[in-house]
Amino acid sequence: MWESDEGRTVSYWQSSAEEPKTSTLKNPIETDVCVIGGGISGLTAAYLLTKAGREVIVVDDGPIGAGETARTTAHLSNAIDDRLYRVEEWHGEEKARLAVESHGRAIDEIERIVTEEGIDCDFLRVDGYLAEVEGGKDDLDKELDSARRLGFADVEMLDKLPVGDAAKFGRVLRFPNQGQFHVLRYLAALARIIESNGGWLFSNTRAMEWTGGDLPEVKLAGGADIRCRSLVLATNYPIQSKMFARLPAYRTYVVGLRIPKGSMDPALIWDTLDPYHYVRIQPEGDHDVLIVGGEDHRTGQENDGEERFTRLWSWTRERFPAADELLYRWSGQVLETHDGLGFIGRYSAGEPNVYLITGDSGMGMTHGTIGGMVVSDLILGRQNPWTEVYDPRRIATQPLTEAVPEITLSTVPYLEWLTGGDVASVDDLKNGQGAIIRIGLRKIAAYRDENGKLYQHSAVCTHMGCIVQFNPAEKTFDCPCHGSRFGVDGHPINTPAVSPLAPLEEDS
Repeated sequence: MWESDEGRTVSYWQSSAEEPKTSTLKNPIETDVCVIGGGISGLTAAYLLTKAGREVIVVDDGPIGAGETARTTAHLSNAIDDRLYRVEEWHGEEKARLAVESHGRAIDEIERIVTEEGIDCDFLRVDGYLAEVEGGKDDLDKELDSARRLGFADVEMLDKLPVGDAAKFGRVLRFPNQGQFHVLRYLAALARIIESNGGWLFSNTRAMEWTGGDLPEVKLAGGADIRCRSLVLATNYPIQSKMFARLPAYRTYVVGLRIPKGSMDPALIWDTLDPYHYVRIQPEGDHDVLIVGGEDHRTGQENDGEERFTRLWSWTRERFPAADELLYRWSGQVLETHDGLGFIGRYSAGEPNVYLITGDSGMGMTHGTIGGMVVSDLILGRQNPWTEVYDPRRIATQPLTEAVPEITLSTVPYLEWLTGGDVASVDDLKNGQGAIIRIGLRKIAAYRDENGKLYQHSAVCTHMGCIVQFNPAEKTFDCPCHGSRFGVDGHPINTPAVSPLAPLEEDS
């Protein structure tokens, strides 16, 4: 059912937003702040810093705003995904309260920027609903008690979901004053404002490595370099970081279905399953789009994306009868953390001028905005109440029963070195197919495009030597250990890897 419409592989945001005007950096340059990553984290930090008079350069290895931020469903919520009562157990009441406060303030900050800058991005305050479902693993009564302790004065338990087929859900918690927006219109506006404030945006500019110290330096793939007083690592996974064991990568899937204009009141919905489903409504022309995500799995450890899209489509049709035509589908990459909160702040005690924003844990829009707020305050020498909560150096609080399976899932894939290939030889590949092939002691990542052209590279991930796996839904080669992803031509798409898969003649 999916092959009949190539347009369905495009995310809603990428299909309906202008691309910011940017430049390509070719010569060495110096600046106050260099930001690596042009998504919501990097552009929020750059916006706040340029508003404060700092000279800022943003570099991104693709178009500005076209990375993982373009693959979000753009929920804005302070009801933390890992459940409030778990965050309270892991962090204690005071820090959990600060975490909730920070997500609420992030929504306020987006609303403030939208209002003050006059940004047309469909920003809207909506109710959010956590819906109980059969087989769910979350305790709504505990969540309600925790929510009230942590500052949700208006949260309430309802007998049924007020939108969709309520019979498919149980009780729901209503969280008022959540939000939604069109993220790429928002980022396009931020990019224009950053440039008008004297900042520079360099697209298609890959950062290969960095050094810290008093004047951090970033080396770029084209040979140029950037020297700066402060360096912000704001890619989904920070380059040159050794945090991969603390940031397991997951693929998440999204479908967008047409619904009649005004047939459903705008709302955010998420359920108690693991992995959970998440739902929102986006206006579009003479109709609305019901955007539904879920079906998550560890990156590179499943190759059934088509089946997951189909299950997501079926789940949506059963619960929201107004949904009919499939308009969009896409997937994205989510980095989880050991305690439900991002890693934001100074990279390490030994690198006081290098800053991190990573570990969105499914809440990338608010985490990214919090990241921009915290990091800009640190660079500007301001106090921020959330610094300790998000400190990247904090001690792990996740129980061993949850941490050990994640560690195991990151190490077991190395056994792929000992297995055979997916097919016997490249002769078995049809047009549009990819596979891992064993040739003697080597493993090859092979792909034959729609015109019959054959691409062959080493299947060894250039990060830490795991064997990549072919992802037929995205036409990529994904690392099952730490989440690096590569195009069929070998170029890196997602860090931690920054170097391409080796050509066959280099893999001996």
